[in-house]
Amino acid sequence: MSLFGFFSKEKKETLDKGLEKTKDSFFGKLSKAIIGKTTIDEDVLDELEDILVSSDVGVETTVKVIKRIEERVARDKYATTAELDTILREEIAELLIENKSVDFTDSFETKHLPKPYVIMVVGVNGVGKTTTIGKLAHQFHSRGHKVVLGAADTFRAAAVEQLKLWGKRVDVPVIDHGMNTDPSSVAYDALKKGMEIGADVIIIDTAGRLHTKVNLMNELSKIKRVMQKIIPDAPHEVLLVLDGSTGQNAVIQAREFTKVTEITALAITKLDGTAKGGVVIGISDEFKIPVKYIGVGEKMDDLQVFDRSEFVDSLFKKIG
Repeated sequence: MSLFGFFSKEKKETLDKGLEKTKDSFFGKLSKAIIGKTTIDEDVLDELEDILVSSDVGVETTVKVIKRIEERVARDKYATTAELDTILREEIAELLIENKSVDFTDSFETKHLPKPYVIMVVGVNGVGKTTTIGKLAHQFHSRGHKVVLGAADTFRAAAVEQLKLWGKRVDVPVIDHGMNTDPSSVAYDALKKGMEIGADVIIIDTAGRLHTKVNLMNELSKIKRVMQKIIPDAPHEVLLVLDGSTGQNAVIQAREFTKVTEITALAITKLDGTAKGGVVIGISDEFKIPVKYIGVGEKMDDLQVFDRSEFVDSLFKKIG
């Protein structure tokens, strides 16, 4: 039985529904693999390995999971295929704990954070970066926090306009200088505005892609340096947004971004529209960077704080 903690019944139902495609795909394959078998033997483990890889858990993480199950089966000689989903649930939950996927009890509470708390958001175009920023702004604002947004993705007119629309929608100010302007000056003015109005949170959007890694690294470094002229320890968080529906492509993007800047937290979006939700497990295992938010629906409240226990519970909940 799941202990909901800060999770409301409504949020839990949204999470269950958001991971439904991954769960149905996974259990469908698992049921076929173990039909007619009673013991967890080498053939079952081989099938399980294929299933985990095809669910975008990743090869290295899959090997770790299989090894843990092999060791457990060796200890408990009575383990049966009927217990396999329970064993998987427990071992994956344990793996997430070891990977520092901490449970954020409420990441939209700011009283324990520096004021203003500066979040720099990075990620390639099309992953839902600007939408994630809008949803974050909504979550903070709905809890009574003052929020300022900075439209520093000045290489795409659509990004600036989209963020301005989100600002109107959630009733928070957006600092923008238009397209093809200096992103660092936008970030500077956003922090300046935040300091003036006593903002609790300042969220800075950044370019999704420049034509070389060096350009991207230089741009992000410049934005940081300029922000630090106003707030010496800014940004307090560098949030990488990844599209969970792209599976292993999300892993590749994470690798590329960790090479050009220090990433402190991850947001994995669009999990409700894919059977590749296992990518959350693989990314957490490979990068040892905490998954802080997951997107499990289109509503503003469907960007949820990641809770490893609830995630695993929803992923391995029995069908029917």
